[in-house]
Amino acid sequence: MKPIPPASLWLVGCGNMAGAMLRRWIETGTIDPAQVFVVNREDRELPAGVRQGREFPEGPLPDAVMLGMKPQQIDLIAETHGARIAGVKLLISILAGVELASLADRFTAGAIVRVMPNLPVAIGKGVVGMAGEHNHPADTLMQPLGLVEWMADERGLDLLGVLAGCGPAFTYRFIDALAAAGTGLGLPEDQALRLAIATVGGAGLLAAEADAPPSTLADRVASPGGSTRKGLDVLDADGAIRKLMQATLEASERRSAEMAAEARR
Repeated sequence: MKPIPPASLWLVGCGNMAGAMLRRWIETGTIDPAQVFVVNREDRELPAGVRQGREFPEGPLPDAVMLGMKPQQIDLIAETHGARIAGVKLLISILAGVELASLADRFTAGAIVRVMPNLPVAIGKGVVGMAGEHNHPADTLMQPLGLVEWMADERGLDLLGVLAGCGPAFTYRFIDALAAAGTGLGLPEDQALRLAIATVGGAGLLAAEADAPPSTLADRVASPGGSTRKGLDVLDADGAIRKLMQATLEASERRSAEMAAEARR
């Protein structure tokens, strides 16, 4: 029998990431909005048909509950809603840095799965890391969001979160810097930004479909002694771009570890 996603879903919190996931599920017909309930501190603009409130409704539990609030709110949520959702078949957490053991200490569920998505899930081009005991309904639920990777352990999930979860923000900074550099050379600001966005978007799509790694693609673009090669010489000098990205990811990893430690207390 083909695995099917949860038919009903409750969410705790529905900010940028959880909201992007929810909208994608509804757009693709993965979930019926009438079967979704969101608990928020205040009402948000949600897809048509999705109910929301301060407390979960009376009646039986849904097939799944997803924790989508800020990680720092975990104790408050456990105290406020833990008893109501106790015994749910599937608990999904997208809380960065909050480990399975910390979740199990606070919530009772048939299965607990950690999920680490990134923002392009909004258009089905995201990366979704998963950890915990392999769960077919959770896996099926995530498939419309993009590339789904089950990690061997939570360490791998945290590293995926640093690379893929934080990565879009770093990519946006690069796009902004590329556009600013174009403006510095004399292009109009709005035109430089359009060109930078299209360049990075197209290059990413080509890299995804290419028969060679990005390093080879870069060499294919750069003719010996040409203008691209001269620019690459700046990025490659003393490993400049690699060192910058290593330091960037390490800073994010340190903060992820700090948040995990805070959740264990």
